[in-house]
Amino acid sequence: MQNFQEEDKPSKVSFSIWKKLFSILKSLKKEIIILIILATTIAILDALINVLNVYAIENFIEGRNYHLLPAFIVINVIYAIFFGLNVWLFIKKGSIIEARVNYSIRKEAFANLQKLSFDYFDVTPQGWIMARMTSDSKRLSNIISWTLLDLVWSVLFMIFTMVVLFIYSVKLALIVLAAIPIMFLIAILFRKRILKSHRLSRKYNSMATAKYSEAFLGAKTTKTLVIEEDNLNEFNEVTNDLRKATIKAISISSLFSSILLIVTYIIVGIVMYQGSDLIIKGIIELPILFLFIRATISFFDPVMMLTQIMSSMQQAQASAERIIGLIETKPSIEDSAEVIEKYGDILNPKKENFKDIKGDVEFRNIKFEYKKDETILNNFNLKIKAGSKVALVGHTGSGKTTLVNLLARFYEPTGGEILIDNINYQDMSQSYLHSQIGYVLQTPHLFSTTIYENIRYGKLEATKEEIINAAKMVGVHDFIMTLEKGYDTHVGEGGNLLSMGQKQLISFARALIRNPKILLLDEATSSIDSKSEEIITKATKTILNNRTSLVVAHRLSTIVDSDLIVMLRMGEIIEMGTHEELLNLRGEYFELYKNQFFQEHENMIIDNI
Repeated sequence: MQNFQEEDKPSKVSFSIWKKLFSILKSLKKEIIILIILATTIAILDALINVLNVYAIENFIEGRNYHLLPAFIVINVIYAIFFGLNVWLFIKKGSIIEARVNYSIRKEAFANLQKLSFDYFDVTPQGWIMARMTSDSKRLSNIISWTLLDLVWSVLFMIFTMVVLFIYSVKLALIVLAAIPIMFLIAILFRKRILKSHRLSRKYNSMATAKYSEAFLGAKTTKTLVIEEDNLNEFNEVTNDLRKATIKAISISSLFSSILLIVTYIIVGIVMYQGSDLIIKGIIELPILFLFIRATISFFDPVMMLTQIMSSMQQAQASAERIIGLIETKPSIEDSAEVIEKYGDILNPKKENFKDIKGDVEFRNIKFEYKKDETILNNFNLKIKAGSKVALVGHTGSGKTTLVNLLARFYEPTGGEILIDNINYQDMSQSYLHSQIGYVLQTPHLFSTTIYENIRYGKLEATKEEIINAAKMVGVHDFIMTLEKGYDTHVGEGGNLLSMGQKQLISFARALIRNPKILLLDEATSSIDSKSEEIITKATKTILNNRTSLVVAHRLSTIVDSDLIVMLRMGEIIEMGTHEELLNLRGEYFELYKNQFFQEHENMIIDNI
């Protein structure tokens, strides 16, 4: 995982990355054109205000000619209304573009996440993905929308203002023009120090946030270890570093603004000196000098804005690379063009071409490795007849879950092929295959909604009767009806308002409501209590009828009635047969079953004491 220094470290701007991001704006072409027109209008109005001021000084202050004052007031009122209207539209359109860009970035990233395979999530921390979907996308949408508009306004304002200045006095305009690069140079030099100081401040802020999180999540552990004082001291050290870094960052930013203002007023002083000389010589009038003084001061804001744009793009380069990397990451498992043509892809399935499968499964000469040179399965062969219940047993690391995940095509074999009804399952789309499979995980995950909706996720078009029937099949209906709101009861975040057994039973119902032809149970009863296990064991005898099932078993007592039990060791089949046949072999399965049998009976005796 990236550390705090790397996460916010600005890198050299890559225009290819930004080109891909700005391509998102193609769908907003109309709004962008309107915004550029608004920015141009505002820049022109900003520049023309100086002309109006010159006119006012010449006619109303020096000339004392007041007969045009009412018209001038009306013009200024119209100018103010028109300017305000443009600014309002500018902000409104800019906000809409920011929201739509943020939506587009997140939509593309989230859509790609739906396509990515299991191996991506195996190596990518959830926090990293969440940061890309939230802070990175927000930062980039802000930069793509507002930074582009600020850039247009700043450049156009400086151009229009310089045009006005050159019209009134070329000599003074050249002085102002020569001063602009000096202001930019100072801004660029200070911006590097400001970036460094703010980056350090963010680093300590992240560390402080991490300390907060640890304190909340580990509160009970802290109490049991009696380390409250140590935690407080560590937190004080981090927050003290944060305070110092923040003060330093603010001080450098303040110093930068002050120096830039000083330079600005030095230039103003030079303009006043030269302008006064031109006034004495009768080349320009006093209102023209006022125009140049005000224009010189007004260059402070666009210079600050342009340097901020440069640093923002530099600082956001890492975010841009990460979000583009997420959007462009290719899944390791992809359907062929021919398969997509027939069955559609994951996000656009052609369900009308999906046909029910029979359920014959064959692992033929399978080779698989999660990492190179770390072989899990090698030349593995196994045939499973449609409608039969097959249990996979063995110690941790024997390959049980790997076989289940391969059959579900969450991973693909690196050698050999998996056949379903004598058809290579790579000739079926992933969405087609998954529509025929029900999968119950060892650790169930429920969505933060109602019991009804959690079951319905298995089949979105399911009727209420189908949902209730699925719940009855797994034996969870009676429990649900004891709740005040029944099926409308919210399960809490991740289902934390329910027990592990209750969550597992609901996940069973969710898998079964689609009436899958193949049912995969990955140690689905290992984390539930004995009472819930009895309910599930009883229900599965009915549920598994006429379905091909592959059961990864932790408790051997739950799979004694299997049609076939496969004992695995290091990815190889060492024993295979029915429960009785394997017991008669008196091999590894016999020893494993015997040890579990004695342990369970010992626990029962202890519970009854």
